[in-house]
Amino acid sequence: MRIIICVKEVLDPDAVDNYVLHGKLEIGADGKTLTQTSIPRLMNAYDEQAIEAALRLRDAGAECVVDVVCIAADPTAILRHAAAMGADEITTVPVDAASLDGHAVARILAAYVKSKGGADLILCGRQASDDDQGVVPALLGELLDLPVITIARSVTLEGGAVRVVRVTPNGDEVVEATLPAIVTISNELGTPRYPTTMRTMKARRLNPEQAPLAALGLGESDVAPLVRMTRQYVSSVQGNCRFIDGATAADQAAALIGELRSQRVL
Repeated sequence: MRIIICVKEVLDPDAVDNYVLHGKLEIGADGKTLTQTSIPRLMNAYDEQAIEAALRLRDAGAECVVDVVCIAADPTAILRHAAAMGADEITTVPVDAASLDGHAVARILAAYVKSKGGADLILCGRQASDDDQGVVPALLGELLDLPVITIARSVTLEGGAVRVVRVTPNGDEVVEATLPAIVTISNELGTPRYPTTMRTMKARRLNPEQAPLAALGLGESDVAPLVRMTRQYVSSVQGNCRFIDGATAADQAAALIGELRSQRVL
């Protein structure tokens, strides 16, 4: 079986948050892009957990090809990381991702899946840490006419079906779908494996397979965005600290509870 994992290259969210908290994150003159060039780029964390979910299926005995694809101008570093984790195939669609919206991304990914003769299982992160939209898996399911199961904490295969434990506000939910299907992975899956030194050294020599738009049967008009960003800005962040008085820890706890109740937090 073929498992395709869709990954995205994003700015390090911790670094972005640090810039924001120190009031140093700046938007360029176009009102859309950041001026900072020193923020590292890495794989979206949810997507890394999607790779981990595929590798766990293989560890459990599934005979599969783990295929990782990324749409970006040059995502070699994150794709080599995917290979170091254990991916069998790594592919890039060399397009400037900043020029795409979710609809265009889904159309490209659907074309890629079709170019591979389809996939038995497609795994995606539940959302990207840069835009937090989480719309691509649903759009991809619509284009490929596949069922979509969201926010999975675990994924297992049973015969010709996928069994997923979903995370919901009311507790876990167990669902099944006949393969092929799309599943989005949440952080509740757990920490992804750390690549071994041997795999990391081997992955450094790998270059991703190229899948340009023309090879996928797509033109510029096919990836024209339907949704365009018109403005991006940094909200003002204010922080303050107040110390709770009390002779003992119990007195401090009581004072804290009283303060929270007075502000109608509790």
